[in-house]
Amino acid sequence: MIDSITTQRDGHSSVPLTRSEIRAERRRLIEAIRALRRLLTKRHAFEVADQRRLNREAKQRSHAEAVHGKSMQRIAEKQARQERSLTRKMENLGGKRDHRERQALTVLRRESVQRTLSSTRLTASQINGIGHGLIRDLAAQGITTAADFKRVSWGKAPNGKGGEVLHIHRTRGGKIHINGIGEHRGRPLMEWRRSAVARAEALAPRQLPADERHRIAEIIEAERTRLRQELAEAPLAAEASRREAVRLHSEALARLTAAERQAGHRAAERRAEFDALAERLLALQADLSAHVAQYGDAGRRIRAVQSRALRPMASLHAIPSPRRPVDLAKPAAAAAPAPGARAGLGWLLPILYFAFTTVVGVGELGENTAPIWLMIASRLFALAATTELLRLWIPRRRWQTAGRMPSGTGWQSAGVFLALTAAGMFADEKSDVFLLACATSVLAAFLLLVGTGLRTNPELQKGAKTTT
Repeated sequence: MIDSITTQRDGHSSVPLTRSEIRAERRRLIEAIRALRRLLTKRHAFEVADQRRLNREAKQRSHAEAVHGKSMQRIAEKQARQERSLTRKMENLGGKRDHRERQALTVLRRESVQRTLSSTRLTASQINGIGHGLIRDLAAQGITTAADFKRVSWGKAPNGKGGEVLHIHRTRGGKIHINGIGEHRGRPLMEWRRSAVARAEALAPRQLPADERHRIAEIIEAERTRLRQELAEAPLAAEASRREAVRLHSEALARLTAAERQAGHRAAERRAEFDALAERLLALQADLSAHVAQYGDAGRRIRAVQSRALRPMASLHAIPSPRRPVDLAKPAAAAAPAPGARAGLGWLLPILYFAFTTVVGVGELGENTAPIWLMIASRLFALAATTELLRLWIPRRRWQTAGRMPSGTGWQSAGVFLALTAAGMFADEKSDVFLLACATSVLAAFLLLVGTGLRTNPELQKGAKTTT
């Protein structure tokens, strides 16, 4: 405390202050208090800014955890797709071998038939009605063997005059007409080619040679070895990707932690300054109160500012206790979505069904007319089921809040589905399904009770998960 009297060095006597000195001392205390109060008014803005900083850091850390979880999820899904694809290809290798053997046999037979047809020459002795002159005319047009043409057809003459004539279609494209070869000579010509094709197909091999089968077997075995190697390398590649994702995640967290630690130290220093100012303010107010108690009123002009100086600050109820240091190197781990933990897309089926039922109701399709109470109750029931499933399913599809659907939701959805089905059966007056509707209602009630029990009883949920 600042003493208001002058004490002599021997400590036995003191000199009382004059009234002007008392006023000067009191004004000094009041001015010092006013200066500290002006400085302490900035503490609220500092605390608000620091809280925003903490929220921003928490958001950045949550974003980093979500990005890491998404990366791990993608790696797991990629590995699963790759393993499924490789396994399916290995299972299809047997069929692929058979396909290759059939394809090679087809090519071998086609080449054999082509060779046989190319060696079957067209002569006058083999076709009735076609003499050596027509043979020469055909040879002049490039038709000397059974492989040189494929069919005959009727069409207009090349010069456009006269009626229809017989055209011979060459294998390499184009068609020709030979004067003297009409219907009576064209039919034996095609019969001769068909018989040549039949003989060539009969002479063609029926199975692959052993060396060709061995070659195909080696190709398939090499493909199987490659697929097995890729299947064995898939987990290793996924693990390498996971290590890289963990490394990037650790680096991101290290950067965030360093920035948080630095900002935390600056905030702690600033808060310590405010705490020291608050302690100094309380000490000066105590000195001012003691000075007033010792010397009394110092005048009307000082009385107003003196009362304002002694008034406690709204944001300063007590001196903050020493704050415990926060270990920023060990932050609380945010909940990250586990790989494969998102709610499946299969839940869209019951959601769409209940939404459709909300629009059309039950027992109203065709010529049926449901009671008004059933029309309203079924739509409300379906709307409640749709809303509840969407409320549970949408957050569990997001990366930040990924998770499986609560235990018992499937039982409840099945129960609601059977309940709506039974209501539609009861409303159907044209078919005798009363007993079936009763059985469906009992089963629906059972499923609803079981699902509700699993949703509300943690022990049942734990037992259901263990059984699963």
